[in-house]
Amino acid sequence: MAKAKYEEWLTDDGLTRITGWARDGLTDEQIAQKMGISRSTLKEWKAKYPAISAALKESKELVDRLVENALLKRALGYEYDEITEELRYDKKAGEMRMTETKRQRKQVAPDTTAQIFWLKNRKPDDWRDKPEPTQDQALQVAVEILGDIGGAIK
Repeated sequence: MAKAKYEEWLTDDGLTRITGWARDGLTDEQIAQKMGISRSTLKEWKAKYPAISAALKESKELVDRLVENALLKRALGYEYDEITEELRYDKKAGEMRMTETKRQRKQVAPDTTAQIFWLKNRKPDDWRDKPEPTQDQALQVAVEILGDIGGAIK
């Protein structure tokens, strides 16, 4: 008797492939296509087989966290060591080896675009481009407009 299609994806190999695709940033629709099934079938399998659901969820969350951390690091700026290596002859080992010839501490300045993106998404009430007027402000503008219209009519 032939294996049901879902059984192939519940194996270690199948779950590893699903995990890899999710970690690569593929959408559920793209993953379903790679699995040779429809998006709706994948949705059913996620509900029915916790291993498939977990493979997708955990992998996507991992990548999301990595990207969030990279964005934050870029927004704040960071330091790193730039290491230069050259191929040199090692007399003791009697062979050519890559040898560190220079180490320099470098600094990456904070990125204002990353900062803006972060703040607009994390604190939208404080950092949106056009703050929403309060009801009192909107009412005041309406009264002023109506007053101007009334004065123009006289």
